[in-house]
Amino acid sequence: MAFAALLSLAGTPVMASAQEDPAAPRATTGGDIVAYDQIHKPAIGRGGMVVSQNAVAARVGADILRKGGNAVDAAVAVGFALAVVLPRAGNIGGGGYMLVHMPAKGGKPAVDLAIDYYGQASRNTTPDLLLGANGKFDPAKGYSMKGVAIPGTVAGLWEAHRRFGSLPWGTLVAPAIAMAAKGVALSDDEAQANADQKKAMADDPAALAVYFKPDGSAYAPGETWRQPDLANTLKTIAAKGRDGFYAGPLAAKLAAGIKAGSGVIDARDLADYRPIVSAPIWSSYRGRKVAYMPPTASGVSVAEAMNILETFPVREGKWGSTANLHLLAETLKIVSSDRRLIGGGPDWRTPTSGLASKAYAAERAKLIRTDRSLGRTDVPEGNPYPFESKDTTHFSIVDAQGGAVSNTYTLSASYGAHVVAPGTGILLNNSLGNLAWGRGTDGQRRATLPVAGKRVGSTITPIIVFQDDKPWLVTGTPGGGYIIATMVQMLSNVMDFDLNVAEAAERPRINQGDADAPLELEQGFSPDLVGLLEAKGHKVRMSNTMGSVQSIMVDGDRFLGSADTRRPDALAVGVR
Repeated sequence: MAFAALLSLAGTPVMASAQEDPAAPRATTGGDIVAYDQIHKPAIGRGGMVVSQNAVAARVGADILRKGGNAVDAAVAVGFALAVVLPRAGNIGGGGYMLVHMPAKGGKPAVDLAIDYYGQASRNTTPDLLLGANGKFDPAKGYSMKGVAIPGTVAGLWEAHRRFGSLPWGTLVAPAIAMAAKGVALSDDEAQANADQKKAMADDPAALAVYFKPDGSAYAPGETWRQPDLANTLKTIAAKGRDGFYAGPLAAKLAAGIKAGSGVIDARDLADYRPIVSAPIWSSYRGRKVAYMPPTASGVSVAEAMNILETFPVREGKWGSTANLHLLAETLKIVSSDRRLIGGGPDWRTPTSGLASKAYAAERAKLIRTDRSLGRTDVPEGNPYPFESKDTTHFSIVDAQGGAVSNTYTLSASYGAHVVAPGTGILLNNSLGNLAWGRGTDGQRRATLPVAGKRVGSTITPIIVFQDDKPWLVTGTPGGGYIIATMVQMLSNVMDFDLNVAEAAERPRINQGDADAPLELEQGFSPDLVGLLEAKGHKVRMSNTMGSVQSIMVDGDRFLGSADTRRPDALAVGVR
């Protein structure tokens, strides 16, 4: 069917069939009696699985599952381990978002929760805090103690464990303590990543002392890197839990270090911080239930995109065709326009149910044209209210009982603000820079204006897809502004095109921002597509890799893991 004909079906959800088009030619060649039809294969495990961007952390999580821990226990252990072995993104000085599914047990019903433990602006935040003399955002202030949002990671992991953990808290922090104290052998990738921070950390002696040798040289691949201050910090957290970080001597040391760097977070800010626990955003795609992370995460944006795509017979457009990429790009333009409505309290309420509704998506889908690309004037501001009822890392975990965790957390930029609170080993985030500094309300998202106590927003969006009310796909990605497009394509690849979880992750991706932004293509698409897309009005440019999707698909008693190869050192580890 021609793509022009597909658009006549807009507004009519089309259920994908698991069967191939009987009229399509079937592949019969390949020289292999087994007839493998997809290039990439997932790792297969049983008894549970952990997939992480870092192999060491993945093995830590799998070991917790082997010891009888559940998915939340493993998530806590992986979260702290990544703070040691993946410092550019793993953290206790940043924040993130976690989706949790705990199966029914002992007569109690299944539980699904979303835990928002992202950064929050200090109560001392002022509208000019990160502005330069010209009244505009000053990046130098953003990459300093002034740009630090109240860290939420310890509170978020503690909240998940308080509700669902089965092994002792200290047991889960212990692997990270051991690695920080005894040291870890740096991989080539991590050694290079750390070494590249010399200039960015030049003005922060505490950061230089953690990441470089006493003589100022970088640690080489294979060398042992120890973090004694971080080990002591983790020991305090292991012994005292949440209060070990947000109260007492460690909190005082943290607040003093921030104040010494002209930051505004104080001991009261730390003591008052709480994660936000809520129900997920529930939607569906092609008959499967999907749990998305609520704002201030961007699950609602992925939900809107999938709802728009569902009004088209995507499968008939063929993966990677001009028609397929055009539809994806136009959908993402609409979603980008509607992101102006996503923000956090205390001064803003996102119209979540409206943005995520099928009816609103059907209205927005009517904007898409087959013959040309949408420009800014072609995408009027939507009104979902009537329908109301940067470097990061992700890990996915499923246990043998069907418990699942999809978790993405971050320091915002790679290595955050490039500052360490002296004596703590804690690398701090620069998440406050995500707010809309110095631009007022004209032409700017009012939802993200800097306000005291503001919950900072993010493009992060962990996802759990269900089949027969059980987790079927647990997935998520880092990637800053590329996260939403990456997740839309991952879900479409699996549910529209029946790609296995590894093949779905490895196929090349596109990214599209607002209507005036270029359409970005990863390497791997045919160069012939560029001219065809430009003929429709797209401004095409090539891109480096986008995202790093860490996924698990549950297939009976098998756990199919995919560790995206776009970033080195990732690994999917089965319990057995």
